[in-house]
Amino acid sequence: MSTLETFAQSGDLLDKPEVLTIPPSFRGTRNKIIVSFIHMVLGIVFLLPMVWVVDAAFSAHASGSLTRPSFTLVNFRAAMSLGAGRAIENSLYLAIVSTVVATFVSVLAAYALSRRRVPLKGSFLVATLMLSGLPITLLLIPIYFLYVRLGWLNSPFYTSLALAASSVPFTIWLLKNFFDQVPKELEEAAAIEGAGGVRILWRVVVPLATPGILVASIITFINSWGSFLLPLVLDANPSNTPAAIGIYSNIVANSQVSYGPLAAYAILFSLPVMLLYLLSTRWLHGGFSFAGGVKG
Repeated sequence: MSTLETFAQSGDLLDKPEVLTIPPSFRGTRNKIIVSFIHMVLGIVFLLPMVWVVDAAFSAHASGSLTRPSFTLVNFRAAMSLGAGRAIENSLYLAIVSTVVATFVSVLAAYALSRRRVPLKGSFLVATLMLSGLPITLLLIPIYFLYVRLGWLNSPFYTSLALAASSVPFTIWLLKNFFDQVPKELEEAAAIEGAGGVRILWRVVVPLATPGILVASIITFINSWGSFLLPLVLDANPSNTPAAIGIYSNIVANSQVSYGPLAAYAILFSLPVMLLYLLSTRWLHGGFSFAGGVKG
């Protein structure tokens, strides 16, 4: 091939447009940057109300927008004068009693569904899961008339029972899945040693499923802690008002909203749930651990 032909072919190659391809690693990095940016924007959007609450709670001149920080505790004293302390005590009572009752009942029911032959077990679990998603507003009128008939109105204890009943279906379904993960060989070994069914449940299964029971208890506690409709309908005694209703009452009671005391009220209302999460983190972090419990 002559030099002229070679040059002509090279010229043809130069005239053809080159196809530029983007390396897969670059595309992956670009997608990660876009996703991270979207997450950051969403995080800022959800964080701004929390920043405003903290700013308003500690600001002497709180308003509906962010203000220049001016640290003061006068809003917390005003919140306590509005009855925040008593209301938080009432919420603690309702949440603790309902959590204990719902967890105890759900542990027994979930263990029976997990280990015993129950007729129509699958249908019962599906019905339980459907009941957990049933709006509480559909049950308010029947529950109210039942409480009127039984004479249970205006009682914190009986109100907490209604809160517990509203949490039991989901708690049973959740705990049943946790109990399914406990090896049956451990229960069989305990039975060989002479342990009865009740002792096996409380001495073998429950300690192993403690993280799952703790998760179910926290969910029940949070639901009861923030409950509004049931306490509002079942207990009209002002001295039994929980904090969720107390915040609402202070908003609608005055023609002018006091942002500072209400923000301080909201922070005080959030503290027990935050402390509960911090205290339970070390148990939730470990999760289930059956390593070495059963030999292959």
